[in-house]
Amino acid sequence: MSTGVRHIVLAGGGTAGHVNPLLAVAAAIGRIDPSAQVSVIGTQVGLEHDLVPQAGYELDTIEKVPFPRRPNLDALRFPMRWKRETAKVHEILTARQADVVVGFGGYASAPVYAEAHRMGIPIVIHEQNARAGMANKLGARWASYIGTAYDGTGLKPRNADVPVERVGLPLRPAIADLCARFDKDRVAVRDEAAAALGVDPTRPLVLVTGGSLGALSLNRAVSGAARDLLEHAQVIHLTGRGKIDEVRATVAEQAGESALSGLFDDAKGGDYHVAEYLERIDLAFACAALVICRAGAGSVSELAALGLPSVYVPLPIGNGEQRFNAQPVVNAGGGLMVADRDLTADWVREHVPSLLADPIRLRQFGEKAWNYGIRDAADSMARTVLRIADRNR
Repeated sequence: MSTGVRHIVLAGGGTAGHVNPLLAVAAAIGRIDPSAQVSVIGTQVGLEHDLVPQAGYELDTIEKVPFPRRPNLDALRFPMRWKRETAKVHEILTARQADVVVGFGGYASAPVYAEAHRMGIPIVIHEQNARAGMANKLGARWASYIGTAYDGTGLKPRNADVPVERVGLPLRPAIADLCARFDKDRVAVRDEAAAALGVDPTRPLVLVTGGSLGALSLNRAVSGAARDLLEHAQVIHLTGRGKIDEVRATVAEQAGESALSGLFDDAKGGDYHVAEYLERIDLAFACAALVICRAGAGSVSELAALGLPSVYVPLPIGNGEQRFNAQPVVNAGGGLMVADRDLTADWVREHVPSLLADPIRLRQFGEKAWNYGIRDAADSMARTVLRIADRNR
């Protein structure tokens, strides 16, 4: 490899799905080459505005330039906005002396891809979804390398010799650490996490989560089957903000007020633990025998990497993109998938207790999820980025 400082510019953001892989790759680059200069291009309105500086990286911001989807006033303004933001990108890439641009999708990525291509700077792309977004489809045409979390994303470089490889999802630090600890002693990790959460390490635990905003269908179906579930397992139910009261009321109606308990609660309560949100979700993952959740790309990749048996309930909007995220894991035998419209309390009663009562089947789900999952994506992407940076210096 050549010597000297490598200058790497990462681009992307908006949601945690874009920002978390970006930060994971940035950290891996720093581990492999502490002298590398890493900066990020994002927007002022996405999660990157706070998370990137908190992680210790410099953030250069541009305005969002969404691609117009219909002829309207925004479509008329688009060319001028695009020209203005690509000019900003040119200034940033020049000032940063970029040897390579690494994009993760989102609004900030598209103008970065376009300007990097115009300037002759190599482009590396990571796509975390089973179906690629518009920004990465644009950038893929000019990419020198494309890493994906799933096969068959639809990304097609113009040069047929450009590698398109399934490398997995670059994992955020808490999940990467949990994967490494699971690989050594899963039981010890479970016992430690159970003590922290105040749950019983000897009983199976079902984790229910619909994300930070929650999911009414999951909340109602699972809480509506509380009595049946509690005959076989404990439950940690993360309801989402503003949705906890309905879940508590349903559980109390189904299984009695005494069934309810909070998390991190010293007072002995019941086995149905309810919270709006859990910052240390890794603790709940460490304890879970089964997860019932949405099928966002990040969630599916993390659960597969952890080897956790899961029931995936894709969000029923758009073209059903979440279904494509979960389908490969389910096809590999790592979990089940149920349509949102089919997820009812009766479905939960019919399927989940029998699964919990069959530890061999649960273990097989977990093993097949683990085998499908990939745990070294951040390092893999970082090594590729550094290699391509060297070629451009």
